[in-house]
Amino acid sequence: MGQNWINQAIAAIEADFRRSSDTHLLKLDLPACGDITLYLKDESTHPTGSLKHRLARSLFLYGLCNGQIHEGTPIIEASSGSTAISEAYFAKLLGLPFIAVIPRGTSQEKIDKIAFYGGKCHLVEACDIYSEAARLAQELKGHYMDQFTFAERATDWRGNNNIAESIFQQMSAEPHPVPDWIVVSAGTGGTSATIGRYIRYQCHPTRLCVADPDNSVFFDYYQSGDSNLTTQRRSMIEGIGRPRVEPSFVSSVIDRMSKVPDSAAFATIHELEKMLGRRCGGSTGTNVYAAFQIISEMVARNESGSVVSMICDGGERYLDTYYNEHWLANNGFDTRPYQKQLERFFETGVLTS
Repeated sequence: MGQNWINQAIAAIEADFRRSSDTHLLKLDLPACGDITLYLKDESTHPTGSLKHRLARSLFLYGLCNGQIHEGTPIIEASSGSTAISEAYFAKLLGLPFIAVIPRGTSQEKIDKIAFYGGKCHLVEACDIYSEAARLAQELKGHYMDQFTFAERATDWRGNNNIAESIFQQMSAEPHPVPDWIVVSAGTGGTSATIGRYIRYQCHPTRLCVADPDNSVFFDYYQSGDSNLTTQRRSMIEGIGRPRVEPSFVSSVIDRMSKVPDSAAFATIHELEKMLGRRCGGSTGTNVYAAFQIISEMVARNESGSVVSMICDGGERYLDTYYNEHWLANNGFDTRPYQKQLERFFETGVLTS
């Protein structure tokens, strides 16, 4: 009986996948940058609105195929919001109870979305999400998904329609079909691990850049190799940046890391709103600002080519924060210098401080 339910659960997830189309690859015109094109993989169009939809699907399949999720198993996750939304969606699909252990200060829009899919939220201090999620799983005899440990191994990096394979397939008819760079940010590190491994497996010359926000240790770990690094401050860019080096963060597949100030990320999403006609989340601003830095360097070297980054989620979840002038001011973020910097970049192709 137990295996029958697992078979049915896997079939339900696969059926849901077949009902979903791939996400768009948007071309962003930058006339001042010559023969260099930026493409944005729009992950906000997933059913749950973010890149984390892919991860949640993989984590559920991983748990099911490892015999860790059974009929009635409570699912518990430590998350800053987007992964919890996506996992709540799949838990509801399978009829499983879901509890998200999230940091205090997570946007109300994300909390409401978790509740929309039938999930419950357990708010704690950011530093306690790991231990509290493990405690709840033990207490409830549930399964702790632990995205920060298992993200890099739950996805098949060799293909099977992962995000890297999708990018290269969608780029195949473009003037520069093999990207010079792919630029992503890291929360668990699962996406960068998948893309970095896939690039090497396919022997592509593409290089991988990971953008890191303020109050995150990933950049310093990449520079120093010290896996014991921690910080007491939490990232203000929901979904990316971590106070410790997560097990899923694989630095050896990364060619470059960029430290992006939060104010630069917020300025970037406000400029992107003008270019795209819609709003994006803060992690998108972090990604795209780092992509602009790389493109500016390519322009200075008179190079041609393509750069791919991504829209991680939509901006409707952050109307009270990243798109609220009072919130930005009250939290000490001044976007004006970076907005001027970006305006010069769009005019000249050069991004200077």
